[in-house]
Amino acid sequence: IGCSIFRKNDRFWGYYPASVWGRLGCWLALLPVQTSGQEHVDKSRSYIFVANHQGAFDIFLIYGFLGHNFKWLMKKGLRKLPLVGKACELAGHVYVDHSSRSGIVQTMQLAREKLQGGVSTVVFPEGTRTLDGKMHPFKKGAFQLALDFKLPIVPMTIAGSYLVLRKGSAMLHWSPLKLIIHQPIETDALTSADLPQLMESVWQTISKPLITN
Repeated sequence: IGCSIFRKNDRFWGYYPASVWGRLGCWLALLPVQTSGQEHVDKSRSYIFVANHQGAFDIFLIYGFLGHNFKWLMKKGLRKLPLVGKACELAGHVYVDHSSRSGIVQTMQLAREKLQGGVSTVVFPEGTRTLDGKMHPFKKGAFQLALDFKLPIVPMTIAGSYLVLRKGSAMLHWSPLKLIIHQPIETDALTSADLPQLMESVWQTISKPLITN
């Protein structure tokens, strides 16, 4: 019965408790957070949010301060994690199956069902957290998804998270966190031929505030 309730209400249970958890995590770590750009997005629309991946606290920052309901697109292998894998499934997050053509089709169908009516997704197109604090090249998956679903892409810049908890470290350090939500980029008129230019434009938009800080 409990699992059924979570599945039927994953729009609520998959986001709002985690949003509180995200804010609490930043508060307990005594990390000041500065956000900007929330006015650029409409809560009734669905988007593909793409962000640089600085560190583990990116998750706390996005959950707590994005202010927009979303689902993660997660690697299929994470489904095997004890408790976490099942919890994410009940929360309505989508496991991406690249193992077969049928798996890809099923993933796309499920993602299309989830990403509508104001529910979005957040993707780190670098694929993994940075090891040196610098932004690295983007993979095209999130951008192709935006073109396939005709959803706007919203670039987001994360700053400060790399200094708080670096990949491979268990030591927390104090640093202000910043989340900048940039103007959405409409994809209705774009095709696969526009993909390289789109990826480069988003990379430049995200990286610019990092260079000027």
